[in-house]
Amino acid sequence: MRIRTTVILIAIASFLLMLAACGRSGPSNNEKIIKSTKSGDITISLSSASGEIRSGENDLMLSFTGASGKPIDMPAASLKFHMPAMGAMAEMNEVAALTTTGTPGKFQARVNVEVAGSWEAMISFQGPRGTEQATMSVNAK
Repeated sequence: MRIRTTVILIAIASFLLMLAACGRSGPSNNEKIIKSTKSGDITISLSSASGEIRSGENDLMLSFTGASGKPIDMPAASLKFHMPAMGAMAEMNEVAALTTTGTPGKFQARVNVEVAGSWEAMISFQGPRGTEQATMSVNAK
């Protein structure tokens, strides 16, 4: 009887641990800001787990907050990285795939930054004043 009770308790504890681990969805709160810019009273922040952009695949977070620091829900946004032509190297444009998160004003972004160097992050979004745009210079390592 004791063995059966012990096995049941272990099974329940294992199930609860698995449920707690799988229940974590959405963006991590461990994001470090890479760069921020303002468009009117909206602050736009680009962040990642490491706090940097690297050449190759990147998982980023694009966040919109108001003057009070609270998230602002954006119905639509886009993110593109642009590097102008230099010498024999052609102009490069890398478009990020954005997905919504469970948090208003936050988008997960996945982008393949082809080479290290200085890039212009170009953000377009549907804000309170209609379609708005902002840019920020970022450095990929």
